[in-house]
Amino acid sequence: MLVLVAPGQGAQTPGFLTPWLELPGAADRVAAWSDAIGLDLAHYGTQADADAIRDTAVAQPLLVAAGLLSAAALGDVRPDAVAGHSVGEITAAAFAGVLDDTDALSLVRTRGKAMAEAAAVTATGMSALLGGDPEVSVAHLEKLGLTPANVNGAGQIVAAGTLEQLAALNEDKPEGVRKVVPLKVAGAFHTHHMAPAVETLATAAKELAPADPTVPYVSNKDGRTVATGAEVLDRLVGQVANPVRWDLCMETFKELGVTALIEVCPGGTLTGLAKRALPGVKTLALKTPDDLDAAREVIAEHRA
Repeated sequence: MLVLVAPGQGAQTPGFLTPWLELPGAADRVAAWSDAIGLDLAHYGTQADADAIRDTAVAQPLLVAAGLLSAAALGDVRPDAVAGHSVGEITAAAFAGVLDDTDALSLVRTRGKAMAEAAAVTATGMSALLGGDPEVSVAHLEKLGLTPANVNGAGQIVAAGTLEQLAALNEDKPEGVRKVVPLKVAGAFHTHHMAPAVETLATAAKELAPADPTVPYVSNKDGRTVATGAEVLDRLVGQVANPVRWDLCMETFKELGVTALIEVCPGGTLTGLAKRALPGVKTLALKTPDDLDAAREVIAEHRA
């Protein structure tokens, strides 16, 4: 049983798209997507520096484009389930046939710009807590006025809030937490700070005609599978201002009987979590096209 997953913001690194654009037809596909959404994806994926691709309005479309491009390079994958972390949920919606590639990129372009505008109102950010007991950490975050924006499982929670609140967290870590790591994002995503973006995204979503998922789509909201395209789209809109429950997504993977997990480009984050939370499950991250052959072998072995 194979699950295909897509990473969220912070997974991007300078130049990570470069080797993928060398694949046959890839540059033309990315050029067409760039024209459709008014953003030079090839430039940002190959030449831009870390600060430029940290911009939410850039990072989010870039991540979705990379996920779609790397999945297409695998051929006709037909996974048994799909999921994405945060913005990766839009990539997963395309994998499931809920949105076509152009609509997915149009929606994420709107999402990225709206979230960047919301983030500009107040100086905010996010930091990952490594180690510790989740209940203890959540209570401590709430005491500091922070939101547990990503409950990722495998001993990782991401806190979000103002820069002052995050500075206080750095000085006053929850008991048992080994380290607090600032993330490469430009706002307190999945918190009340993103409420203005929800309305903008809801308006954009009304212009789309989602199809029902062709494979089980596992939602960040509660880890449940979603049966209709309309509900997938509704959850994509609301999730912008609500916590990501990746821990519950991985619990659902267990219940579905997952035996292998492939993370599309820029892979690494979600496979790392899966290695700790899903022992015995084969994991593979698509980082460069050199990983494609190994990924195809995993698909052949684990596809139901």
